[in-house]
Amino acid sequence: MADGATQEAVLLREDAGRVATLTLNRPAALNALSEGLLAALQAEFDALSTDDAVRVVVLRGAGRAFCAGHDLREMEKGRAAPDRGRAYYNALFAQCGRMMTSIRRLPQPVIAQVHGIAAAAGCQLVASCDMAVAAEDARFGVNGVNIGLFCSTPMVALSRNIPAKHAFEMLTTGEFLGAPRAREAGLVNRVAAPEALEAETRALAETVAAKLSSAVSVGKRAFYEQMEMTLDAAYAHTGRVMAENMIHRDTAEGVAAFIEKRKPNWS
Repeated sequence: MADGATQEAVLLREDAGRVATLTLNRPAALNALSEGLLAALQAEFDALSTDDAVRVVVLRGAGRAFCAGHDLREMEKGRAAPDRGRAYYNALFAQCGRMMTSIRRLPQPVIAQVHGIAAAAGCQLVASCDMAVAAEDARFGVNGVNIGLFCSTPMVALSRNIPAKHAFEMLTTGEFLGAPRAREAGLVNRVAAPEALEAETRALAETVAAKLSSAVSVGKRAFYEQMEMTLDAAYAHTGRVMAENMIHRDTAEGVAAFIEKRKPNWS
């Protein structure tokens, strides 16, 4: 998809080996999530969902920031249009919600590579990813409250990543967390020097990509499913998942390789 003002692609994809990298490409707007960028992300996630060649997805931003949130200028045009108003905003936030939940439903793990700021829906995007690596000087916030707009949709992903009191403080104060504090809270897995951010993210992606992809995809789905269940239901469900995993041909090869002290020869 292209930005109407610049005619440049608002989202770039580069595949290297088993890792696909998606780059938000609206640097002049701090990669704000325009309708076009939301649609482009949705299209790529839909395509990746059936792409067996890709085992891990990395999501990053071009320019000075990861993502500054929704495109407020575009949203204001929606408010001003006589045929839009509430219906426009309902559709916009539904579109965003579909895109965010697509990340969770992807069979591949998604890693956010964060620099600069991740604000509002940009912070939601980080929280929606399965893992995140951040530059030491990156900052995270759900700061809509500062302009009178409570970050209700970003709250969904954020409150499922970090403890409730941390999330509520961020939502009601609009204050930003630095990368070290974000890691302590559980929003970020790893923190790297800015010059090492890409290499650190790539190392994590390659580590995961080297695992048996069928096991990782089954495990990712079960991970999120069991979180919504009671303890007994979670054990019953994951027991069935493990049983199915155990009878998979490549898993049998992995177990045999472990016993025989050799590397597995997966198909």
